[in-house]
Amino acid sequence: MKFKMVAKTFKGLESVLARELTELGADEVAIERRAVSFTGTKELMYKANLHLRTAARILKPILVFKATDADQVYEAVKKIDWGALMNLKTTFSVDTTVFSDDFRHSKYVAYRVKDAIADWFMERYQKRPSVSVANPDLFINIHIAQDKCTLSLDSSGESLHKRGWRVSQNDAPINEALAAGMLLMAGWNGQTDLVDPMCGSGTILIEAAMIALNIPPGIYRSSFAFERWNDFDEDLFDRLYNDESGERNFKHKIYGSDVSIRSIKIAEQNVKSAGLSKYIQLKTVSVQKLEAPAQNCLIVTNPPYGERIMSDDIFGLYADLGSCLKHKFAGSTAWVISSQEPCLERMGLHPSEKVKLLNGQLDCLFCRYDLFAGKRNDYLAKRKR
Repeated sequence: MKFKMVAKTFKGLESVLARELTELGADEVAIERRAVSFTGTKELMYKANLHLRTAARILKPILVFKATDADQVYEAVKKIDWGALMNLKTTFSVDTTVFSDDFRHSKYVAYRVKDAIADWFMERYQKRPSVSVANPDLFINIHIAQDKCTLSLDSSGESLHKRGWRVSQNDAPINEALAAGMLLMAGWNGQTDLVDPMCGSGTILIEAAMIALNIPPGIYRSSFAFERWNDFDEDLFDRLYNDESGERNFKHKIYGSDVSIRSIKIAEQNVKSAGLSKYIQLKTVSVQKLEAPAQNCLIVTNPPYGERIMSDDIFGLYADLGSCLKHKFAGSTAWVISSQEPCLERMGLHPSEKVKLLNGQLDCLFCRYDLFAGKRNDYLAKRKR
């Protein structure tokens, strides 16, 4: 039986996620605000959690209603047959997202949802289930857009961008789902060598290898929230989890480098944890001394942004990156993300495409650079022929 679901994602990744869902077999795929709605079966819900690279969580709506205050939310939630979804021993948590002029305090909405569930059980059994923030059995989500309220069960639990392979990290590692989305936007599918000259803790490299080999990103996780649901189909999930029919060979290589010895050591730990050491080569080297491993590569990188202070050092870093790409990677394509457009301009390259993305709380540009030898006008003339 098919039902509606919502895949939450990060700003700028909606279209990529919609394409992923379509390829996975979802129906009625529609892009929403930092989310994509779709319909499918329980099998598709399990697959979505296992296979989607740009999703944060998969929600299953159980009630849609109108409300203008928290008391109305309480009354609507209390009418649900909670005994069909949980019991007195089931711990639960409530997550709230509010975009409304009527509701000013999202935490109060969460309290009223919790009260409604607790009171439902109190009226029938004179006992109430416990709330657990850390590790609940049932994750409940309420989304309010003006007066439209959607109550959902969260089938994922911990955000899907937390794959499970990361054992160490730098101060500000790029989000795994964002890294995967960037790679998919860049057209990466393992067709060539890939280079990240400022690889940090190795996120882009690992996500690139997983895409090239078609390894489901959810395969590293210890659990999903739906495994604790009353209707969990263990046989179905085991079959999907152990299905290796989609995996493919990868004949090229992924190269990661960084000027920081510490970063490379962290990247090595993460690559080993993901079981991808065979496909990823790491070395400590500055971008000025970097050499291209092949004539045609795809370069995807997330250099430092210099958020705390714009200095000559950060401008020089981008200038060095631009010089390296222009003089050593002619014939290749590079994609660079940064929150600092002045830094990107210091690269001295003209972007052929700009995509707006959000990295954490920072508005960023993800820029494509078509690298060519000689003058840009000559290159453009050849492309038109």
